[in-house]
Amino acid sequence: MASSETVPAAGARARGLAPFLRSQMRNIAPFLTLIFLSAFFAFASPSFATLDNLGNILTQVSVTGIIAVGLTFVILCAEIDLSIASIANVTGIAVAYFTLQESYVNIANIPLPGAVAILLSILLCGLLGLVNALGLTMIGIPSFIMTLAMMQIAAGISALLVRGQIAYKVPSLITTLGSGSIGGIPWIVIVAAIMLLGGHLVLTYTRFGRYVYMVGGNREAAEYAGLNVKLILGAVMVISAVSSGIGGMLGVAHFGSAQQNEFDTYLLDSIAAVVVGGTSLFGGRGGIGNTIVGLFVLGVLNNGLDHVNIDSFLKILIRGLILLAALVINVYAQRLREKAAE
Repeated sequence: MASSETVPAAGARARGLAPFLRSQMRNIAPFLTLIFLSAFFAFASPSFATLDNLGNILTQVSVTGIIAVGLTFVILCAEIDLSIASIANVTGIAVAYFTLQESYVNIANIPLPGAVAILLSILLCGLLGLVNALGLTMIGIPSFIMTLAMMQIAAGISALLVRGQIAYKVPSLITTLGSGSIGGIPWIVIVAAIMLLGGHLVLTYTRFGRYVYMVGGNREAAEYAGLNVKLILGAVMVISAVSSGIGGMLGVAHFGSAQQNEFDTYLLDSIAAVVVGGTSLFGGRGGIGNTIVGLFVLGVLNNGLDHVNIDSFLKILIRGLILLAALVINVYAQRLREKAAE
């Protein structure tokens, strides 16, 4: 008798577990992908699963991680920012433009004290983010179009500042944070970790973070609840720009030069990190934890493919396929959510 009762009970538990797994597919799939990729590359290459290589992966994803912090806020609000790479580029160029260069650098720049150069560069990226915010909230331009225009504006400013030349020197603080280390740990990894932690704390434990999720989850309900939705949207656009600017300044120091189009690949990388990690493109679901998983998926993938000597063009294809799979899961998870709400 007892055994006959356990079968229905087990079936009920299984039926109860299935909806939970479907609802958490956005979070589970990236984590399983990370485990699979790590195991595969550890088996395929003995040099992959080492502490030194883990340090390499962390360093390689640091700039992307810094930029992706702000982008996570934007995507959680069901918006997009296509200007992140260009803003990172122009901010990195600006901090070099305001730094005294060597005599062989043929750029008519304006040398200023290091602290002033850093402050002006942060103000520049904040101003560009504010223009995005005003275009989105006051004029009503969709974020896709507004940030697409800003992408071109920032690229144009970069071109005007360096005019095809390359600058090398940046303020000493930026040089230290971008290319220095402490106790064997690169400062850029520490800065990325601090910014990711800060973003997580803001989204998880502050009123502003709750407002971001409310605006992304149901904008109309957020307005009825009395939230200033335009202010929240404008704030996340500025946060995204400033995060990109910080990533751009440290990236220039890390790469050793400031030049046009230096950060072009970081647009796709940053979006991929957020989306592959499981943050919903439809807003209101996900967070910095998901972005961290996405960063590791991309970092392990790129680093691991280098270790197994796969064709560089094939690496781009594989990364695109993984992004496509993440988008399919994203859309499928949204449909399940809408069905459950009916």
